Amino acid sequence: MGNFAALIKRRRSTRKFTSQLLKPEQVELILKAALMAPSSKGKNSWQFVVVEDKEMLLKLSHSKTHGSAFLEGCALAVVVLGSVMESDVWVEDAAVASIYMQLQAEDLGLGSCWCQIRNRQTEDGTDASQYVRELLDIPYQLEVVSIIGFGYKGQERKPFDESRLQWEKIHLGKYHLPEPKEETTE
Repeated sequence: MGNFAALIKRRRSTRKFTSQLLKPEQVELILKAALMAPSSKGKNSWQFVVVEDKEMLLKLSHSKTHGSAFLEGCALAVVVLGSVMESDVWVEDAAVASIYMQLQAEDLGLGSCWCQIRNRQTEDGTDASQYVRELLDIPYQLEVVSIIGFGYKGQERKPFDESRLQWEKIHLGKYHLPEPKEETTE
């Protein structure tokens, strides 16, 4: 087993991918990670649509006004869905499964990036979830949470800089308001 602390420090969003396709074993491991993710009361309210077709990836890259263009260049996209009929915490369950897939991809040396779809709009103002739903024939009881793009990294990024950790957002025992900053007069 590898070092989890190093893995989460290394995992950075990748928006530029090479043209190299993923191996079936890599795709399987990514999908297994999603299916092994914990969910509230074990309801597994998530479902996933796997997309490798370049024409469909291009269409998905237009899912929202900003932040979806990278999907055109990825080797694999996984559309993450949540069932509103199965669980009241479908969003949370889908989010956990998403990060499991991203961590698995990083462990394989692959890049990934989350594309938020829920509560977003396309360039022409269409609901992004509705746009994706129509492209992929997704039934209405399933909400489109996000699309995770995967592929071989087209650009390396430095690991997370721990000097940027916001320790002031950690509260011990109970919430503490930040100390007021003293005004300086010169």
